[in-house]
Amino acid sequence: MSADHSGAPSTAAVRKAAVPAFDAREFRAALGMFATGVTIITARNAAGELVGLTANSFNSVSLAPPLVLWSLGRSATRGVDRWAGVEFTDGVAGAPLLAGAVATFECFNRSRYDEGDHVIFVGEVERCSHRTGAAPLLFHGGRFYTEHPL
Repeated sequence: MSADHSGAPSTAAVRKAAVPAFDAREFRAALGMFATGVTIITARNAAGELVGLTANSFNSVSLAPPLVLWSLGRSATRGVDRWAGVEFTDGVAGAPLLAGAVATFECFNRSRYDEGDHVIFVGEVERCSHRTGAAPLLFHGGRFYTEHPL
């Protein structure tokens, strides 16, 4: 992309993405080859009921201020009791913190973006903790794994 002397992009250089040369199934399979940590998002709704779901992605955004992001598929499963037999404690703002988690991040919902078939949330981390030496749960190629040090 070119820019004028002010640094703003010139209109002649603006282009749109090309039509994909692959289908949704191939795209999903390719994404599945990227190993990711399993991230569980927990909260309480306005009525105080427990909410829990697996995030489609989780990333750090900024150290100052401390920000993370995660995305939620619009087709998230509803009406399933995800809390049966799950041990947790209440966080500082009342969100459930899962027992045995490798790390926890207690966040204020800073912003939300609608993109494609997902909603992206940016959280400002108010409190965090981690368990040194704990093995993470990983997802790769449609299967779950635990860490195996090299």
